[in-house]
Amino acid sequence: MVKRNFIVRIFYFYLEGFRSMTLGKTLWTIIIIKLFILFFILKMFFFPNFLGKQKTEEQKQNYVGNELINRARP
Repeated sequence: MVKRNFIVRIFYFYLEGFRSMTLGKTLWTIIIIKLFILFFILKMFFFPNFLGKQKTEEQKQNYVGNELINRARP
């Protein structure tokens, strides 16, 4: 009961602090938009899902093994 009460107090501490912000809300909005762009939009273009194209676990293992071996060769 004490731990939950402590966690609830921490939650309300941050909630009240966020409500009283004026410039902070705008900054948090910008941060959230930037994180969305970094993790979702850029992932689609720069980090293709090569393992998703493999159907079975054995094919995935062979693909990873071959890539490690081929990249280690000069």
